[in-house]
Amino acid sequence: MQANHKKGKILIVELEGRIFSILHCQNQILSIHVENVLLNPEACRIGNLYVGKIRNISTNIGAAFVEVKKGFLTFLPLKEAKDAIVTNRKADGKLKPGDELLVQIVREPAKTKIAGVSAKLSLSGAYVVIEYGQRGGIRISSKLGTKYHHIYENIEPLQEIAKRFSLIIRTNAANVEDVTDVVQEAEKLAGQMEKILQIGDKRTCYSCLYQSEPEYVTFIRNCYQSEYDEIITDQKEIYEKLCGLADWKDIPIRYYEDDRLPLYKLYSIETRIQELRGKKVWLKSGAYLVIEQTEALIAIDVNTGKYESRKAQEETYLKINLEAAEAIAIALRARNLSGMILVDFINMKEKGHYEQLMEYMKKLLKKDSVPSYVVDITGLGLMEITRQKKNKSFAEQMQNCLLALQ
Repeated sequence: MQANHKKGKILIVELEGRIFSILHCQNQILSIHVENVLLNPEACRIGNLYVGKIRNISTNIGAAFVEVKKGFLTFLPLKEAKDAIVTNRKADGKLKPGDELLVQIVREPAKTKIAGVSAKLSLSGAYVVIEYGQRGGIRISSKLGTKYHHIYENIEPLQEIAKRFSLIIRTNAANVEDVTDVVQEAEKLAGQMEKILQIGDKRTCYSCLYQSEPEYVTFIRNCYQSEYDEIITDQKEIYEKLCGLADWKDIPIRYYEDDRLPLYKLYSIETRIQELRGKKVWLKSGAYLVIEQTEALIAIDVNTGKYESRKAQEETYLKINLEAAEAIAIALRARNLSGMILVDFINMKEKGHYEQLMEYMKKLLKKDSVPSYVVDITGLGLMEITRQKKNKSFAEQMQNCLLALQ
């Protein structure tokens, strides 16, 4: 999201019993994920696939409650259970209590909500996603140009896979030097899915059929490879794990060793994390943002602060708002804020300036790997933005890790 398009680095460091996966560029965090290293690797985490058992069905809310481990209940929307694979009886298109079926964790438990699962099974790689329980065919990321549609829709091995599963070509496929890398990953994932389907009805209830990769691996896969040119970690085990994967063969992976200056100190990670946990975000101009996270929405207020300029007031406000828009796009992503976001920019008189601001914000949000959209600017001058919830916010991740350490 930087004006000069300088590439960043992915840093993976350990601090106080937590693994921080960070996309870092020009002394700021563009994206971050927190993982509790003390968490049992067998824990029910996103991506894991189980033989679960339906405990009860609530037609009023259109959901089934599925136990994937003894005492671990999950929420399955019935619309996500179409064509579910039932393993303990012949499927008849209907689900009932006692049914055992294949489900995948798609949402972590949060606050008062239990974890969410789906019967639409998927396996993700760096370049492709394989889905079962969806219509077949090849889908191309909307962020890829038309030339990639022509390339990937006409590769015979991919067409064969698409007859059995839905195949999604991810944005990172634009960065491969040889499409063979994409084909090989698709074939590998399709083979894994075939194996899961073959053994699914032979395994006992609560069996874990597939365990997702460590969260730092998923984090890297979800970052656009166009945004970074190196992966650095000071964790030997993580370094060896990453070197053993084929996902980033064209990207250098470096093991950092310097007892005098730890990696997190070199990149001022502690300071950057404290900034992310604060409500106030200072801009280079001296203006600042105030970010308030509530149950219902995210409210962001833009203030002129210490900004000083001799230019005409209207031009000054436009300049601050454009600078604020860039900072907001970064903050939404770094803090992983989602849902309805209302931004109170500095009031401007010219309609054309609001249109310019909206177009600039739309352009910035397109760079976010999580679907994010500008809805409109209200009559009161508030910009409405929506950002899809893919994971817990950074604040929630930090809180959960603290609770786990207590």
